Amino acid sequence: MYGRVIGVGTTGAGGATLAATGLWMNSMAMMVAATTLVAAGIAVFKLAPRPRRR
Repeated sequence: MYGRVIGVGTTGAGGATLAATGLWMNSMAMMVAATTLVAAGIAVFKLAPRPRRR
């Protein structure tokens, strides 16, 4: 019984770690994608021809 409890605890901790790692990787990918989109938007905005004000 003791071994089973330890096994369940280890499995739970491992599963939680895997889930947290997956969420972290997913959020990192989302951050990279968002940063890339923002950088592309700024570049397009800066390169877009605008009428000059005098």
